[in-house]
Amino acid sequence: MRKKRAQWIPVVAGLIKKNDEVLLGKRPEGLSLAGVWEFPGGKIEPGEHPQSALKRELAEELGINATVGSLKFSTTHSYGETNILLLFYAIPFWQGEPRTKHHESLKWTKISDLEKQELPEANRKALSDILQALNEMG
Repeated sequence: MRKKRAQWIPVVAGLIKKNDEVLLGKRPEGLSLAGVWEFPGGKIEPGEHPQSALKRELAEELGINATVGSLKFSTTHSYGETNILLLFYAIPFWQGEPRTKHHESLKWTKISDLEKQELPEANRKALSDILQALNEMG
């Protein structure tokens, strides 16, 4: 009997930094991981380029027109049967003020306080990579 092939969901996330703070969104009730703070982004649609997906997601979730910069790092995580491939990109510029369109709320969090936040397990596992990427962004 052949083993069932694992299903992977490709996901993009934006590191939106202002001075010594980074933008987080609180996942709304009714969705998986409700109530945790995440980096804005979402699933890559079939045939969609990762940077295009992130630009679309940031427009849908935050109402901003973002310039998607370089891929900072990638990581994987499994939530039970669900496997995600997570791509983190720098967001060097954006137009418009981020506003709540998808998340329950938004907040600018001091980078030094990130480890105190209730983050999804996938983000917590990659926290050292996230902090390094944010520091490299200047």
